[in-house]
Amino acid sequence: MPNHPAPITEANQPSVERHIMRREEVERKTGFKRAHIYNLMKEGKFPQAKRIGLRAVGWDSREIERWITERLAQQA
Repeated sequence: MPNHPAPITEANQPSVERHIMRREEVERKTGFKRAHIYNLMKEGKFPQAKRIGLRAVGWDSREIERWITERLAQQA
């Protein structure tokens, strides 16, 4: 009987504490640079940044993790 990997869902992902990710952390996590992240956001292909201060934005870590998981699932 073939061994199929379990589908990737939030239920079987390691639990990551939800936090606000700043741009530098999003860049490290995705491997994308600032300009590419903002272009993807403009095209509706990346989670939108949330305003967290007068001159500061951040991303919901769960939204970023979900986006990464979806991209990896598309590769399979």
